[in-house]
Amino acid sequence: MAQDSAGDDDFVDWNTDDDLEIDNFQSSPPSSPIQSRVETLVGVAVTTSSLNSPTETTDLVQMGFSDEIFATLFDMGFPVEMITRAIKETGPNAETSVIIDTISKYSSDCEAGSSKSKAIDHFLAMGFDEEKVIKAIQEHGEENMEAIANALLSCAEAEKLPVVEEEDGIDWSSDDETNYSDILVSDDEKDPNSKENSNQIRSLVRMGFSELEASLAVERCGENVDIAELTDFLCAAKMAREFSEFHTDPEERKPRNDIKKRRLESKKEPRSSVDDEPVRLPNPMIGFGVPNEPGLITHRSLPELARGPPFFYYENVALTPKGVWETISRHLFDIPPEFVDSKYFCAAARKRGYIHNLPINNRFQIQPPPKYTIHDAFPLSKRWWPDWDKRTKLNCILTCTGSAQLTNRIRLALEPYNGEPEPPKHVQRYVIDQCRRWNLVWVGKNKAAPLEPDEMENILGFPKNHTRGGGMSRTERYKSLGNSFQVDTVAYHLSVLKPIFPHGINVLSLFTGIGGGEVALHRLQIRMKLVVSVEISKVNRNILKDFWEQTNQTGVLIEFSDIQHLTNDTIEGLMEKYGGFDLVIGGSPCNNLAGGNRVSRVGLEGDQSSLFFEYCRILEVVRARMRRS
Repeated sequence: MAQDSAGDDDFVDWNTDDDLEIDNFQSSPPSSPIQSRVETLVGVAVTTSSLNSPTETTDLVQMGFSDEIFATLFDMGFPVEMITRAIKETGPNAETSVIIDTISKYSSDCEAGSSKSKAIDHFLAMGFDEEKVIKAIQEHGEENMEAIANALLSCAEAEKLPVVEEEDGIDWSSDDETNYSDILVSDDEKDPNSKENSNQIRSLVRMGFSELEASLAVERCGENVDIAELTDFLCAAKMAREFSEFHTDPEERKPRNDIKKRRLESKKEPRSSVDDEPVRLPNPMIGFGVPNEPGLITHRSLPELARGPPFFYYENVALTPKGVWETISRHLFDIPPEFVDSKYFCAAARKRGYIHNLPINNRFQIQPPPKYTIHDAFPLSKRWWPDWDKRTKLNCILTCTGSAQLTNRIRLALEPYNGEPEPPKHVQRYVIDQCRRWNLVWVGKNKAAPLEPDEMENILGFPKNHTRGGGMSRTERYKSLGNSFQVDTVAYHLSVLKPIFPHGINVLSLFTGIGGGEVALHRLQIRMKLVVSVEISKVNRNILKDFWEQTNQTGVLIEFSDIQHLTNDTIEGLMEKYGGFDLVIGGSPCNNLAGGNRVSRVGLEGDQSSLFFEYCRILEVVRARMRRS
């Protein structure tokens, strides 16, 4: 994400530069099972449309509608016919929320005139296909709700496993799990606990993920990760791909001159042997240590060339394609990344990697300390929180929210059991799966709801109303918060600067976003004598400017809209005028690193994520000038 950087259901999702912590899905070729499924869905839509109206055979893709969003709507349980009808009625450029509302109206009209049984209505509300529901009821009887649910889940699991014959004759629907694992995992990465992994894969498939996605998640996240962590990973990836490539700001689409040249030059550099060994994510993900947890490390050795000042602090998503963190480390003095999950600092997960040359001893937390659990962060939710919902932490905060249609389906699934101690296990499983996937909290009886922007600000450590008003839309608030730093985590790392710079600090802030680094320094009570900020989003620049004024900062704030405007000569001029920079902080966009981005997940070679090399260029100029001083 641009950690704290711009760019990346009622909303779909921006490839949050961030959590887009996501990922390790390989970019799927057109012939992959998942891509084939998307193409099949759109093809079915066209076929269905032409059957109902021979004159309406326009391909939805040619109309400009996203096949990924089409697949998402289908996965939410909407019939293909209704999706097609709604798209043609609202137009291919309509917002996803408008399409969902239109489909909901169709569903309401159908329900008003139907005489379906209570059981049918119940399972339709949960998103199952009507024909399959009727068949399951006929087989198991209308009263046997548990058997019906299990039959429908089994059917859904089977449909997630299409038979795709590859050139080597592999059958992806084969029951031979050993062969399947051999395909997905290289010889040096095979999991000895294949039976346990198979159980995890089956659990994820029942939750609505494909077997390929589930298998890749297990491979990437490791054998000891629980099902909640895997769900976090998959949900972040899935939501990320739905928005990033279709809704990127025009300014963010502009070609970046000279970056491709630097990218190509970096390829020519000799690769050290360390690149052959991919960076392994630690478990637990606590870096050099976190508050209230054992395992604190207070000393490390840095290469002589890397030692500050100036200090630098670089952040990006932890889960990237193989080789990305090795490359980042190689360009930043071969310093290994410090991987930290912000669930140790707040009530939500946020897995990030940080490369920096800061001291690591005598770190301290900002005050007041953050809220560590959902109930601490949102005490009013305790009244309505079901005993069978055991969540204490939210999954990663992203740039999208669950739709009104989804929360209504959850309400309809729970209402038939109001008079009972708790709903049946299959209903609990369905509801919990959706709550985990969309970060829903309980706000009333049978009422689950997505987080509001001000609640996200609270969890991420920003002041109340930090992103509110000033011409910023609700969608932009979700996007900017999803791409931001988790302030408490970053402040813990930056706290070591307070005794080093008792009279204030000069900061060069790259890919600033909504000012997570600046908020962290302010909450640490480190005076910012100078902040030179580079941020492409105008609304984000306005947020930082408002924060600067509202907190009565006495230093100088200089804002640039494009990192290419910060030329080497400009940097030299700023340093000559203001006396240099003590800290270079930022995180380049992760759009092309996110696992959910199947369109342009090309790692650091992508147009957005290649901006990392701009960070390196600027840091090199600052350090060279400081050495000459």
